[in-house]
Amino acid sequence: MVYVVVPTLNAAAEWPRFGPALLACVRPEQVLIIDSASEDDTVSLAKADGIRVCSIQRAEFNHGGTRMMGAAMLPDAEILVYMTQDAILADSNAIANLVSAFHDPGVAAAYGRQLPRPGAGAIEAHARTFNYPSTSDVRDLASRDRLGFKAIFLSNSLSAYRRSALLEVGGFPSNLIFGEDTVTAARLLLAGHKIAYVSEAAAYHSHAYTCLQEFKRYFDIGVLHSREKWLLEAFGRANKEGRKFIVSELTYLFHHDIWQIPTALTRTGLKLVGYRLGRMESRLSPGVKRRLSMHSSFWVR
Repeated sequence: MVYVVVPTLNAAAEWPRFGPALLACVRPEQVLIIDSASEDDTVSLAKADGIRVCSIQRAEFNHGGTRMMGAAMLPDAEILVYMTQDAILADSNAIANLVSAFHDPGVAAAYGRQLPRPGAGAIEAHARTFNYPSTSDVRDLASRDRLGFKAIFLSNSLSAYRRSALLEVGGFPSNLIFGEDTVTAARLLLAGHKIAYVSEAAAYHSHAYTCLQEFKRYFDIGVLHSREKWLLEAFGRANKEGRKFIVSELTYLFHHDIWQIPTALTRTGLKLVGYRLGRMESRLSPGVKRRLSMHSSFWVR
């Protein structure tokens, strides 16, 4: 049985697009919403569509722990699909295409293609084009020789896991600032499983981050890599992929929006500074880390 788990927070504005797209793929009884005390109509909209809702306090939310709560509440699930509220499925076959990856018994996790949202700018669109190509792929541990750190790239904005394999590796960790999908992908590969990228399973999902938000996001990535050093030891650093991204971005902008190149270069510098500060977070005070982080609530626990 396939179930979909979606953590939500004030998702009412997105629901007119998110809800119908999701319910075109699965039945309402296959969906579990875990809502973090939304202050809008998220809960009533989901219930009106026949979807089961579990409400938690906002302080209880945790990227890994909340998703594992969903797994615990769905003991009959063979495949657990995880989404975020702003990932709008591109067509009615998206979930079926994603789940088809599990026809291979060696596949433990799969993730879909993320397309730029309508109206996305060139910088935003390139990030999706670079990270989510049109060609599907299946990775195993040997793929790290070819892909390095990119071998464990996986996004829980549109992902699926074989429940038995997820539990085998301990589930999503609950002590991370974010990146529970990356850590779990690494554990799965190290345990001998495979991960599938399914380009035929697509959702519109991208962000128009400001320069400050990019800085904060990369600070949090640095924190993750500082606290989970084994990821870099097992799969290598992301430096090579970062250089490849910069060259690709500048080339893309040259052809699509040349005036955005200065902005892109500024963002690159801020990402680097943010990441390096994140790597040295042990030397910073909790108050400073709260101000530098995109996930400031993590630092008040």
